[in-house]
Amino acid sequence: MTTEGRFYVITGGPGSGKSSLIDALERAGYGRTIEAGRKIIQEQMSIGGHALPWDDRTLFAEMMLDREMRSYREAQQRKGIVFFDRGVADVSGYLRLLGQPVPEHIKKAAEVVRYNQHVFVAPPWKEIFRQDRERKQDFEEAIRTCDALVATYQSYGYDLVELPRVSIDARVKFVVERVK
Repeated sequence: MTTEGRFYVITGGPGSGKSSLIDALERAGYGRTIEAGRKIIQEQMSIGGHALPWDDRTLFAEMMLDREMRSYREAQQRKGIVFFDRGVADVSGYLRLLGQPVPEHIKKAAEVVRYNQHVFVAPPWKEIFRQDRERKQDFEEAIRTCDALVATYQSYGYDLVELPRVSIDARVKFVVERVK
């Protein structure tokens, strides 16, 4: 199986259960990555940095791109299926959401750094959505984020597979059945 073939992105708006699903997939023995945006926010807040979505959005996007590309390179050293908690194209989707132009180098990165053709999308799910210290978006913004990401991944030629709004165990089963 090619690198692209064994790398699966799980994307969607904030608070839709992506990270919980990926945590469960990891417990089931699959490789995984850590969501770049949340990690950057945690690190920047701990040092008083400005690469935050509510401070310097452009710097935040550049740091996400760097982190996503690094995660991809690190995953290439692993064997087996790896689930990505967002991918390089999410950076383009983020800028699209903001109504900002996507710089050529970010477009090029999304064209060059490829994942499995099938991208899993966690749809907005009001019943599980929660704001927290790093997730300041409201539910309406979560919907807009998901819409921007869906449009972005489609524009890069990916086929989207919507995750059902079911328990984590049922989501794991749904995903595993589709990657085997």
